[in-house]
Order: sequence, then C-alpha cells, then structure tokens
Amino acid sequence: MSLVSIREVGPRDGLQNEDPVPAAAKVRLLDALSATGVGRIEAVSFVHPKAIPQMADADEVWAAARKNPAVHYSALVPNSRGAERALKAGFGEIEVVVSASETHNQRNVNRSTGESLDDIAGLIDLLHGAGATAEVIISTSFGCPFEGDIDPARVLGIVDRVVADGADRIAFGDTTGMATPRRVQDVVGLVRDRHPDIPLLLHFHNTRGAALANILTAMQMGITEFDASVGGLGGCPYAPGATGNVATEEVVHLLHDMGHETGIDLRALIEAAAMAQEIVGRELPSGVLKAGPRIPF
Repeated sequence: MSLVSIREVGPRDGLQNEDPVPAAAKVRLLDALSATGVGRIEAVSFVHPKAIPQMADADEVWAAARKNPAVHYSALVPNSRGAERALKAGFGEIEVVVSASETHNQRNVNRSTGESLDDIAGLIDLLHGAGATAEVIISTSFGCPFEGDIDPARVLGIVDRVVADGADRIAFGDTTGMATPRRVQDVVGLVRDRHPDIPLLLHFHNTRGAALANILTAMQMGITEFDASVGGLGGCPYAPGATGNVATEEVVHLLHDMGHETGIDLRALIEAAAMAQEIVGRELPSGVLKAGPRIPF
C-alpha cells in the first residue's frame, strides 16, 4: 500500500472559522498536532485583522509554538504584505489562493480572478527570490455556492497560468463540499493530462458526506496528498452553507484500515481532536471523535 501525506489545516482553516480563541489555546493545539506524526501543518495565515480577526495574532502564535523539525509548516497569505510577514516569521512554504469562480473571488478578495492571477505571478517571484516555495490553492474547483457548476476547463486554464508563472504546487479546494467522485475525476484527469508532473493536493469539505469517497477516488488517480482538519474544524467565511473540512482522524482511520501509511499516531490525533473541541466550546462533527476508532491503535 502507498504512503499518503496529510496536511493538517485545523490551526488555520479550522480556527479562522470559529469564534476567536486565545492565542495560548491556539499554541496548545498547534503543539499537540505537531506531536501526532503528521508531516505537514498549515499553521497560520497572515491576513489583515479586519478581514479575518481570528488570525490577528498569527505572529504571536507562531513565535510561541514549538516547532517540530520533522514537520513542514506552511502559512497562507493574501498578498505581498502577507507574504513579507510570513517570510519574516521564517516560513519557507507559502500558500496563496485564487478562486475558479469570479463571484467567489470578488467576495473573498474583492477583485477578479484575472487580477488575482496577476498578483500571484508577482508573489511567486517574491517568494522564489526569498528561497520559499509557492503553492497556489484554487478554491471552488468543484463548484461554487454563487455560480453553481464550475467548468473543469476553467480550472485547467488557471492551472496553466500559475504553472507558467512558476507555481511549485497546486491545490484544489472543495470550498462548499460540492465535489463528488465524478467531479474529482473530471478536474484531476484534465489537469493530469496537461500537467503530469506538477504536485497536486486536494482539499475536501464534508458538507454532503462525500469527502472520504472523493479522497479514495483521487487516490485511484494517483493523488497521495490531502488536506484535513482535526475534528472537522473549518469552513469558509465567504461561502454560505460551508461546513467543516473532512476530519483528519476520519481520514487517517480509513487509510490505516486499508493498509495505507500516514506516519500519524491515531490515538494522539484523537486526543488533539478532543482538545480542539474543548477549545472551541462546541461539539465537532468527527465521527471518530464521537464513536472512537473501530481498528486497533
């Protein structure tokens, strides 16, 4: 069986969609996740506090966190100012976002998709000049809450542009859980035919209960990198109806039972999910957290 790489996005994508929690609690969760064996963590985002007040303490959280040398940490940035903050904080892996949907892009960053792509081209140059990598996340890759279906050819056109501009990795975001196995096949198949060598990562929400099926479909197509969020934290503040990301412990539980390797300690991960639930003060949607695992630790 294969090695599957999971990037834990709870500290950023999860907590930015909850009521603000103290910096110390964020640090506690980040440190706990760093000790689970997960290889990649999206730690913070460097955004304007008026846009995402939950991430206003990103510098404080990152400075206080215990960095595990075995973990690759990344940060999300919206623009060059955010990129400069991330670089100053010591991040070498940076994510930038553009939406395949014009309407969603306008709601998210108040500009057109084309304008965002022009900005991203400059950001990629800035990051490469500082020795960092640039991952471009294409949100609403499988559907938009405002526009409905998104033509896979439109997603491919965005990939063409950012690959030409030097993107190191591409991620496809299922912003409101509209992805299905068929849509995954349509988008990934089209992109893989044109760009067989660019690293791809998929980010699924579980809004309609299809996230695990989508992950298995993508794995059948050779994809081995996925985002997940501890406890199922997360969503999108600019996407009505978006529920949590797929829960990391649910993904790991499934993959381990199928014989795949993740390097993650499931027991430690479930303990971190319980911590996340305590921090946000509400029941999280993870079935594994509620019912416990059905396979040996």
